[in-house]
Amino acid sequence: MVGLAHQTVEAEKALGADRVSDAGREAKPAPNLPKYQSIGNQLMDAIVDGHYPPGTYLPSESALMKRFGVSRVTIRLALNVLRDANLIEGHQGKGYFVCTLQAVQDLGRLQGFGELMAPLGVETRSELLSGEIVPAPADAAAALNLKRGEDIVKMRRVRIAAQEAMSIDVSFFPLDIGRALLELDLQNADVFALIERELGIDIGFADITMSVVPGDADVTGLLKMAQGDTVIRTERLTHDVAGRPLDFEYLYVRPDCHQFKVRVPRW
Repeated sequence: MVGLAHQTVEAEKALGADRVSDAGREAKPAPNLPKYQSIGNQLMDAIVDGHYPPGTYLPSESALMKRFGVSRVTIRLALNVLRDANLIEGHQGKGYFVCTLQAVQDLGRLQGFGELMAPLGVETRSELLSGEIVPAPADAAAALNLKRGEDIVKMRRVRIAAQEAMSIDVSFFPLDIGRALLELDLQNADVFALIERELGIDIGFADITMSVVPGDADVTGLLKMAQGDTVIRTERLTHDVAGRPLDFEYLYVRPDCHQFKVRVPRW
């Protein structure tokens, strides 16, 4: 395992290389942004682009002060931007540790994967593993109010952010919706956005159940986990505003890549 001191040296070397590629951005900071926010955004880009991988440390505050020509107060405010995005943790005496990129899902709001990652400024995409018409299995037929064995569309996708596989989505759609979706840009757009924007269907709500299960070889392989490692499985049934079920799916995610939050009233 690489020692922390060596990681810091390597990060300082990466810092020097970054100065060349980032020179244009540093010379012309984004207009109307406070200096600390502009610096925070540049550091966030460097983390997301892999210049500072998870498990390494950012350059020291002193190095960052020298790089950007600003005070320690400004650097600490910039680092707070990264901390608020759950991208770094401060370790006393060691510096700022880069965390694994995480999607933070508010369970009180129905969002697609791209919408979850948008606050971090992270580009997302999907890899469509398969899209086919199949006889409806029992669970999907019951959820979508169809007869068992009736034709439906099944899709398997890998959801990717910052070149990392974050989740595996196995989705089932009624035939009319699924066929239309297969003709659209599933690689670069969320299914929810396509349903609303391209198909003209207003999404109303979803029923969600979550559990922790052992990942099968297919799921753990795609998520770059060890076979048998546990994954979070979300079962989600999405309806339109009239209550018609549109999309039944299983979402398999790496526990270290996702956080879930919900506001719970006292009464």
